Amino acid sequence: MVINLGNFFNTKNKNSKISDFQDLDHLDGMAISVVNAKLYNPPRDDLVLFYFRNGANFASLYTQSTIISENIKWNKQINSKKIKALLINTRNANAFTGKNGFQSLKEIAEELSNHLTQKKKDDDEEFEKIKPTDILFGCTGTIGEIFPTRKIKDSIPELINKIKYNQNKYLWFKAALGIMTTDLVPKIAMEECKIGNINVKLYGVAKGSGMIHPNMATTLGYIFTDARISSKILKKLLKKNIETTFNAISCDGDTSTNDMISLFATGEAKNTVINNIHDERIKNFDRALHNVLLNLAKRVTADGEGASKFITINIENAKTEKDAKKIAFSIANSPLVKTAFAGEDPNWGRVIMAIGKSQVQINTNKINISFGENKIVEKGELSKDYNEVELKEFMKNEKIDLKIDLKMGSKKFIAYTMDLTKKYIEINSDYRS
Repeated sequence: MVINLGNFFNTKNKNSKISDFQDLDHLDGMAISVVNAKLYNPPRDDLVLFYFRNGANFASLYTQSTIISENIKWNKQINSKKIKALLINTRNANAFTGKNGFQSLKEIAEELSNHLTQKKKDDDEEFEKIKPTDILFGCTGTIGEIFPTRKIKDSIPELINKIKYNQNKYLWFKAALGIMTTDLVPKIAMEECKIGNINVKLYGVAKGSGMIHPNMATTLGYIFTDARISSKILKKLLKKNIETTFNAISCDGDTSTNDMISLFATGEAKNTVINNIHDERIKNFDRALHNVLLNLAKRVTADGEGASKFITINIENAKTEKDAKKIAFSIANSPLVKTAFAGEDPNWGRVIMAIGKSQVQINTNKINISFGENKIVEKGELSKDYNEVELKEFMKNEKIDLKIDLKMGSKKFIAYTMDLTKKYIEINSDYRS
């Protein structure tokens, strides 16, 4: 298999090796294909197909932006019981493209469904019509540009020809590379667990490094499992776990028009079907799903455009989770806080500022603040153990943990963010170049 690594090993990339990533392998009931549709110059893999030959139960969550892309509009009107394919293109968001953008998806879906129908007939010797409405779309890239319908349609025969029913780590890696835009590294994650006495797998890929802020999904993320779980339960599990994973990250406070997180279940593991979210047998799967989502969400944050620091913000002992979340994101989205971390300046006063501007009512006489093991504020006053020299040294770390203990209740929330560097401005000022 030839892997197009042009969008991985480049001058902008972080130092990564394929061996740094988890060993995703085969997952029954699905196939993958990745091609170069010439959407980029210089060319690179930019069109990815996930094909479920026997269909997959599914659940999706989408952006809450009032301006949404045409593919989100398409996906929202899908009412098929099972999905047969997910097609993802990069370079073009198909947002603010109007009727022509939606018509493009209709044409591509018709073309792809015809080719997939023939593929199934050839491979299975069965005739089963795959309908255009059995296909979901993921689009990512620049907003407002004419959608490259012809290039994508012309690539469908090659896409079908390159379908691989047996996956391995390199194919998953290739798919993760194929959905990247300004990302510097691909994002893949995996977990295995049991439902009853049956082993099941959960594999995930995601993309995102800018225009990242929680308003439902924040990026493109796709989770695949061979478990047998109804679409209704998948939706409940996804909504439950999104809040502390993809809804707990922020890179720049901006929410995309194209955000989507989808969960697909092929049912090939043949576990006893789960129809109740309170079923004890679903607990391990629930935990594994959270782990995959959190793993991917953290990777998105750590790869934030121009990021040099990965920052974890722990808000503890708040009156309500809503208060904790509000304070966490007031800190996470503050340009002054983020630039201080970029400059490795131990200006903890900016964190105080961000807590105050959240407008959450707190008792300043109780609050404790620590950066890692460095105590800064205790009971609302500068800690007697405060050491600026040690704190300055701590700020050089790539991973920074903040702990804000409000001492006002028992609720908590953890948010994840990155610093704001000069590189962020460079990346976004020449995004379309």
